[in-house]
Amino acid sequence: MIDFKGTHFPKDVILFAIFFYLRYPVSYRDLEEIMEERGVDVDHGTLDRWVVKFAPLLATQAQSRKKPTAESWRMDETYIKVKGKWTYYYRAVDNTGKTLDFMLSERRNKAAARRFFKRAIGTNGVPDRVVIDKSGANLAGLESVNVILKFMGSGNTIKILQVKYLNNIIEQDHRFVKRITGPMLGFKAFHSAEATLAGIETAHMIRKGQLHANGLTAFQQFAALAA
Repeated sequence: MIDFKGTHFPKDVILFAIFFYLRYPVSYRDLEEIMEERGVDVDHGTLDRWVVKFAPLLATQAQSRKKPTAESWRMDETYIKVKGKWTYYYRAVDNTGKTLDFMLSERRNKAAARRFFKRAIGTNGVPDRVVIDKSGANLAGLESVNVILKFMGSGNTIKILQVKYLNNIIEQDHRFVKRITGPMLGFKAFHSAEATLAGIETAHMIRKGQLHANGLTAFQQFAALAA
């Protein structure tokens, strides 16, 4: 259960504001106005603090509760502006488009790619195959993961495919994230970017039906993550 003590606002109000910001392309000032129209007087700075504090916690719950994913992965990175500079946003989906994992990095190199693959495997298990682009860094990172798997004697290594058209599914999936982050006009700090992106991915997972709905609306599924 996520603790909302000391926030001075009802839990449902906080969750509604966070969900609206993460699901729709609005700025904090837009959201401040939307909340005011609903009788809630909250400034954009407070809304920002709510997202940064609670979005990562909700994302962790979503990862632990999501439905099983396929063993054929698609991995790619896109760009997110932080403090006026472009950073690298690693993402992976399975061959049906379900979100696997995501990671923001200040660098695009072998170490970053390896860290991302180890993180994704820790969350989803070892895949049968991974489709990547022609990036040498991604290839080297995945090959280093295979070395670790061989050393551990697990008997499983990952088949690596570098076939551009097979990655169309994740390139299309990037568009949702870009649509939501567009009105944000970049992030002022790396940690707030990480937190917000984790929340956006959670809302996107709900949109794609990756959680057990049990007849709940999208917002109700989101709110249930806090229980």
